[in-house]
Amino acid sequence: MNRIAQELNASFAFVIRNFHLLRRYIGWESVFLIYTIVNTITIGLIGWGDPEKILYLIIGSLLWGFLSVLFHDVAEAVAWERWEGTIEYTFMAPIYRFTYLIGQCTFAVVYAILRSAIILVLVGIFFNISFSRANLTASLIIIIISSFSFLGMGLIAAILPLLSPEKGAQAAHIFQAVILLVSGVYYDVSVLPSWLRPLSAISPGTYTLRAIRRALLENASIRDLAGDIAILLITGAMLIPAGLWIFNRAEIYAKKHGKLKRSG
Repeated sequence: MNRIAQELNASFAFVIRNFHLLRRYIGWESVFLIYTIVNTITIGLIGWGDPEKILYLIIGSLLWGFLSVLFHDVAEAVAWERWEGTIEYTFMAPIYRFTYLIGQCTFAVVYAILRSAIILVLVGIFFNISFSRANLTASLIIIIISSFSFLGMGLIAAILPLLSPEKGAQAAHIFQAVILLVSGVYYDVSVLPSWLRPLSAISPGTYTLRAIRRALLENASIRDLAGDIAILLITGAMLIPAGLWIFNRAEIYAKKHGKLKRSG
């Protein structure tokens, strides 16, 4: 029991460290937040005159922003550690890699949810959107459950900066682009070519978007969304262990080939 408590404390320390890093660059974070708000408003204006269409587009844009933060904070954690010059110390420290990754992932989820909530409120004020009939609690539960699947994908993407110090971080955006294409972020997946639809069926983003849109647009309850929740729980249970295992193998490879150095 003491050992578990120690590991939880260590994970919490990484969460606190990341919030301190966030505070160090709060000016730039504010700039990126404004950029995301402007981008969300721009996309929402496409549906001007149709409140339901506006909310449909805003939900897609919000999830896109949520995914961007998750992937940036998880998949690019390695690149950040390398840039700070702490990656060798972190990876050689007497701490389980699972503990380190749990801390990184917890911070990413908390920060992404807070950021998305701020954007939703401000964009809602801009478009004068009423959420009186929306099930905000169900949408929050969906975003938390879906985070496990996205974090698993983020852990898989995090191996790219390990394998390529120069271009790995940029390559991680490929995962986001694929999710954007097949999950129906801005359109219904029924418009996809038939050969792309199987990818839509296995993307957690598809079920996340469908469930959140039903919660916000149709006031769907948790019971109504049980099917999508079950799929997201299953994909999360599969992707998290897979992501941890793949990250572990990539770390061993990086250590053997001297790729933890800042210069690569």
